[in-house]
Amino acid sequence: MTPPVPATPHIQGMSATRATEADLADTGQADTAHAPSPGGVYDVVGVGLGPFNLSLAALADSLPSVRAAFFEQEPAFSWHPGLLLDGTTLQVPFLADLVTLIDPTSRWSFLSYLRAHDRLFRFYFYERFHIPRREYDAYCRWVARRLTSTHFGIRVDAVHWDADAGLFRVALTPCGSAAGGNAWSGRVVSARHLVLGIGSEPSVPPAFAGLSPDRAFHCAHYRQRRDVLAALSRITVVGSGQSGAEVVADLLRGPAPLGRHLTWVTRTPAFAPMEYSKLGLEQFTPDYVRYFHGLPQRRKDALLPAQWQLYKAIDADTIAEIYDLLYERTVDGGDPAATLLPGVGVEAANQNGEHGEITLDCRHRDQDQLFALATDAVVLATGYTARRPGLLSPIVDLLDLDRAGRFAIDDRYRVATAAEVTGHIYVQNAELHTHGVGAPDLGLGAWRSAVILDDLTGGHAHRLPPPTAFTTFGPPQPATSAHAAGQGRAGAALLDEAHP
Repeated sequence: MTPPVPATPHIQGMSATRATEADLADTGQADTAHAPSPGGVYDVVGVGLGPFNLSLAALADSLPSVRAAFFEQEPAFSWHPGLLLDGTTLQVPFLADLVTLIDPTSRWSFLSYLRAHDRLFRFYFYERFHIPRREYDAYCRWVARRLTSTHFGIRVDAVHWDADAGLFRVALTPCGSAAGGNAWSGRVVSARHLVLGIGSEPSVPPAFAGLSPDRAFHCAHYRQRRDVLAALSRITVVGSGQSGAEVVADLLRGPAPLGRHLTWVTRTPAFAPMEYSKLGLEQFTPDYVRYFHGLPQRRKDALLPAQWQLYKAIDADTIAEIYDLLYERTVDGGDPAATLLPGVGVEAANQNGEHGEITLDCRHRDQDQLFALATDAVVLATGYTARRPGLLSPIVDLLDLDRAGRFAIDDRYRVATAAEVTGHIYVQNAELHTHGVGAPDLGLGAWRSAVILDDLTGGHAHRLPPPTAFTTFGPPQPATSAHAAGQGRAGAALLDEAHP
């Protein structure tokens, strides 16, 4: 199927859904006096409330013409709770909050959060761009509680397309403590457009599928389960991205328990630092996203694995801390009680009983040599994968999927659909294969939300920034006397398109 490219009408005549200004005190309550009722037609319904859909909700809050509602089945906002470890920070500067890189004047910025909690002077003296991960989670919870368009404890069960009305019908079910007497109970809401922000799910390689979840679990659950590891002698961490490194650092801090040995295994050829040079980071700009999206899909699929140091490696500070912790253990002849194994893949895993020894069948990739590794527990830092939610099952035949069964996604984050579907389905963080390494990056979250809102409103939402990268991605434009002139013309064209 060929995705239709209809002109998106300007949404108008809808009431605003803004929160009030009475939020300097952190009461934990949203303003319900101006909250939308569960009836009528929404311009957009969001499914899932991670940072990206929360960003969309925050930026939409200043648009009186957009009637929006966002639903999340969890009882409250929670961002990777299993990895909210002491001492961990965001890998992007605080300016990559929900709104600032698009609207620094927004009342939902991180600086507004600090002001509301009387932390501005403390942050001023903190003198760091990279904030504690726990504080980013607290900031997002503060925004989520105050927006009137966000609804937690509500599960989206199914989405249907009503061709006669030209609307999506979204079936809702309250869950958990919200199930009894909830205004949304059993409702089907109508929406002109959808935004899927359900995020990715922990990836567990098939080799580990048969192990006891008490002894082999994804690092997404590490903080809740690390007490289980305290009494065990042999712990293995599989995976060398940032999450794996943070788990290893956490296990190395403090004196090594007598007899404990830590093994760190990764398929990558080295425990390598993440690309963090200033020009290297320009691959996380809208300029590069647009360039990558324009490549043939076969080239994108070949390019992504080679870019692993852009989004699957370790920040330099964490690598340094791990080295220092190992070094300190060896003072005066001490044993580091750790083995680091790069270039090693785990091909199979077997366990002797529910709580027995685990044997990992490993292969050294360069030497093509098999060996066995015995351990008592495995923490899987094996990443996350995008998923196509079951709620789309009623309309799956209307989706235009590629040969690999993935969404076909255009440059405005719209999923390609059959021509009869005149509403749009937008995605957030499900477009790694079409838009590149910036898909899961918080630094591009506000920009992507602004692109979606700009498309929803026919170019009357937030001003999109012109090209800003110093790097020219792709061949230079012919007949351009200076790179800056070309950038300026491109930026002007974009602004004209966004604001006719």
